[in-house]
Amino acid sequence: MLRPWKLEIQIDHKADKPIYLQIADAIIMDIQSGRLQNGTALPGSRILAKELNLNRNTIVEALQVLLNEEWLVTKERKGTFVAETLPVFKKNSVKSSVRLSKENESPLFRINFDDGSPDSKIAPVTELARAYRQIFNRKAKWQMMGYTNVLGDKDFRAAIVQMLNHQRGMQISEEHVCITRGSQMAMYLAAHCLFKKDDYVMVENPGYKPAWKAFENAGAKLLPLRVDNEGLIMEDVLAYLKKYPAIKAIYTTPHHQYPTTVTLSLQRRLELIRLSNEHGFTIIEDDYDNEFHFGYRPVLPLSSYVELKNYIYIGTMSKVVAPALRIGYLVCKDENLIGKIGNLRKIIDVQGDTIMEQAVLYLIKDGTIKRHLKKASQYYKSKRNFVKNILIKHLSDKAEFHVPEGGLAFWIIPKKQVKWKLVDTALQKKGIKIILPETYSLKEPVNGLRIGYAYLSEEQLEEGIKEIGSLLSSHL
Repeated sequence: MLRPWKLEIQIDHKADKPIYLQIADAIIMDIQSGRLQNGTALPGSRILAKELNLNRNTIVEALQVLLNEEWLVTKERKGTFVAETLPVFKKNSVKSSVRLSKENESPLFRINFDDGSPDSKIAPVTELARAYRQIFNRKAKWQMMGYTNVLGDKDFRAAIVQMLNHQRGMQISEEHVCITRGSQMAMYLAAHCLFKKDDYVMVENPGYKPAWKAFENAGAKLLPLRVDNEGLIMEDVLAYLKKYPAIKAIYTTPHHQYPTTVTLSLQRRLELIRLSNEHGFTIIEDDYDNEFHFGYRPVLPLSSYVELKNYIYIGTMSKVVAPALRIGYLVCKDENLIGKIGNLRKIIDVQGDTIMEQAVLYLIKDGTIKRHLKKASQYYKSKRNFVKNILIKHLSDKAEFHVPEGGLAFWIIPKKQVKWKLVDTALQKKGIKIILPETYSLKEPVNGLRIGYAYLSEEQLEEGIKEIGSLLSSHL
């Protein structure tokens, strides 16, 4: 019989988790347990809807999540099946902050295409101020005025742990987390505790230069990895491992590669984990904009794979609340390494902003952060769709781009080589600022343009993109 399997799942209608995700996760558990074998055919969405007494659209959404995450595959005219290659590590498989500072922003620029800054106008600033006042009105406020744990406020770390375990599939506890003043501080701490002079670190190219500077400041040497539409290229990783057997780490942005926005494919994720375990290098995973994802749910971090032995995971709350709020976090299960990080943090900055951490914790507990993220994601998704239409209108014959499933920026690739400095000069005369492609390159400048769209108005976006399209025609 083609489809003997029957879905058995208890739906909790009162749970915070949407029903379609409950169904998706139940099927994942059946696959992981072996109840559902590779190649097994699933019942059709109508049959599943009838069996579970649910709307068919809910079933379709659940199946789409599993297709996106590559647990399932569809075969034309045959149906939906459990994938032959699953997003689960196999030991023997071998298959081939606002992130740029706005300190140089000039009021002369009417339109500034940054690299993905959130819109501060929709940040829950009023709620944060109210929470801050309430913290100071507590009877036991004196208890917060002294020194606390060097890794950060214990309750705040517990909230970060709960978020990462529940929403990003990680398996960590409070002693694995260090709260920092933004993700760049986390990068600096990681670099200086991991590297010594002349250690090698592989980095994506194009990539994030402030991280590169932190590594170089710690004495490390950079090895550039090319990037394509599936993320970093594994052939480059393998070549470096053969040439430099003592490579210490790799720095990657696998969820939305910076700056190109592409997601690292499943096969490359599994291969990278295998190589990390085999060669002993650390994966430094920068998950800088995980919160803003417009699909069914974000792809889980590399650091969520239980098989991965050596990793440092870095995230930030600055984009969630407001860029001026400097709260980041670093996760590491290596007790010796997290101990070094805590000791270095103490030398640089005895502790973080405990009062602000408590205020943000208050917003997490009362649901403000959750409501804000839901509202912000809808807002940014609408803006992303607007920009997509504007790009089609003004750039479709001059450049290529893909519509990102998350993040706050587009990556645009002109169909021919562009003289970017001439384009930049001409745009500045019109009061428009872009980030030159050389900002993202270790060697030769890449022929691409990253444009953040979140905080600009629709009028500014259309005017700016129209001018870019006009100049691309004359400077190709």
